[in-house]
Amino acid sequence: MAATHTHALGDPGRTAQRSSTAERRRERKREILNATRALFEERGVNNAQIEDIARAAGINRAIVYRHFSSKDEIFALTMVNYLTELSTTLAVAAQHDGTPTDRLLHTVDTFALYAMDHPAFVDCAQVLTSQAWAELRGEVPQEALLRLGQLIADCLRSFVRVVEEGSASGEFNVDEPAVLANMLYASALGALQQARLGIFIAYGEDGEPIVRPLPRDQVRRYLREAALAATRGSRPVTD
Repeated sequence: MAATHTHALGDPGRTAQRSSTAERRRERKREILNATRALFEERGVNNAQIEDIARAAGINRAIVYRHFSSKDEIFALTMVNYLTELSTTLAVAAQHDGTPTDRLLHTVDTFALYAMDHPAFVDCAQVLTSQAWAELRGEVPQEALLRLGQLIADCLRSFVRVVEEGSASGEFNVDEPAVLANMLYASALGALQQARLGIFIAYGEDGEPIVRPLPRDQVRRYLREAALAATRGSRPVTD
């Protein structure tokens, strides 16, 4: 009697169910991250707790922790949301018409205006950069950290390309464009946090410290001047 061979076939119904469950999970994560971003924009990062995020998303905190391992992971993925937008915007800005100086200033303006329009982006960036990378690795899944790093690199690459073009043409004097881009990014975050506060401290005519308003446009001009000064180069400082 000939042997009968049967081939196990996947259950289409079960496969569709798994696919539907995975899609619902992805949609839930998107809802939580969208609610987080809106909450950060409204209250700031430091004043938003997991309970607040859950309430904004219309769920309880236990469901938040089913999808995210920690608040740091939520911060990181919210930054991914911002950086995805910003990297695309900067890539377009870096292709602006004109000389390398024109493109540099346009790219700086684009970065500054985006950050000023999205103050929670600056808050998230500073929260994450204030922690050691080793600490983040313990709180944030590797996939999210890799995505975060890739997008920051994409944003910096827009500056690097402009500076490289300017250096090649002799318009700029920069030995290491990538280092310069990183330094400009880090210093810009501090200046943009000051813009977020909208004030600065100075001495009054009587010699007493006073608080004065800080217009957004003044911060933007400072960032432009700092970028231009950095690309013009100077003699190296020796010990």
